[in-house]
Amino acid sequence: MTDDQRFGLSRHVSLPGPLRLDGGVLLSPVDIAYETYGDPASPAILICHALTGDQHVASEHPVTGKPGWWERMVGPGKPIDPARYFIVCANVLGSCMGSSGPATVNPMTACPYAMAFPVITIRDMVRAQAMLLDHLGIDRVTVVGGSMGGMQALSWAATSPERVTKAVIIASTARHTAQNIAFHEVGRQAIMADPKWAGGDYYGKGEPPAAGLAVARMAAHITYLSEAGLTEKFGRRLQAREAKSFGFDADFQVESYLRHQGLSFTDRFDANSYLYITRAMDYFDLAEEHGGLLANAFKGTATRFALVSFDTDWLYPTAESRIIVHALNAAGAAVSFVELTSPFGHDAFLLDSPELNRVVDGFLRAA
Repeated sequence: MTDDQRFGLSRHVSLPGPLRLDGGVLLSPVDIAYETYGDPASPAILICHALTGDQHVASEHPVTGKPGWWERMVGPGKPIDPARYFIVCANVLGSCMGSSGPATVNPMTACPYAMAFPVITIRDMVRAQAMLLDHLGIDRVTVVGGSMGGMQALSWAATSPERVTKAVIIASTARHTAQNIAFHEVGRQAIMADPKWAGGDYYGKGEPPAAGLAVARMAAHITYLSEAGLTEKFGRRLQAREAKSFGFDADFQVESYLRHQGLSFTDRFDANSYLYITRAMDYFDLAEEHGGLLANAFKGTATRFALVSFDTDWLYPTAESRIIVHALNAAGAAVSFVELTSPFGHDAFLLDSPELNRVVDGFLRAA
């Protein structure tokens, strides 16, 4: 195995398209940034990333210099091992790390699309990934994803069941609830209320709407954590001071933590992409796409499914995974399900979890 195969080979392809989107628009060309790990002759695994993720699943991020977002799961000797699998991870449509999105150049105007970029769906992201796999000559694939990545994995299994051998869905859901949509709307309004957003037309015209994006990230980040985890990590402890300031600085450690999360996020993510991807998640309703009955999405499928939830995840709680499992059972699909214990809430799938590693490894190795 070469170093590129072991640590990831970053690539970019511009496919002629057109890609017909759920909104009725034809997108052309379709740019996709992606990374691959392992031998192309090995069985293929497509890893689908979450809202603020990217293609750098197990290699250093070029902007932040931090390790890949799922190095605990992907790499030599780990459950998704490039010695056993050909691993592909693509930046989703609408994002800002090289795939077509609001920050990319519209060939019709020679300027960034900005808010002229068409609204997209999770299924549109999957169709773009399918174009990439066609380009790579991959016919059959195992699809793995957590959170929004799990939505993509479900959509893959429903949209192209003949191509998906196995699907691993972690800490995810088959549709966004009113509460999910509400949190996203708070974030979008924070971005659009920032004067520097300028109706989305801020590219090359000064500073981006960093303050609004930071607030959006802060609000979302709360949903990724658990109350018990926040209490254990921060409690009501003060931040670098002996007493309350009786002002509006970050008196509490949890305030300082959220501000840091918000500000650091603006260094690597585009505000318009945040608008588009959160809207795609809000539109996701797999049952609605199949006559209002979730089981119809998996009717007659030969795909084998593994679902994992976490007991402290209140963003996509275990009840949401059980809904999917019941639908798969009703469709006669092969499915296994486990709820894992973790104090870390929704973010547990990204953190050190030996139990999750064992579940994924065992499922992938099973014949």
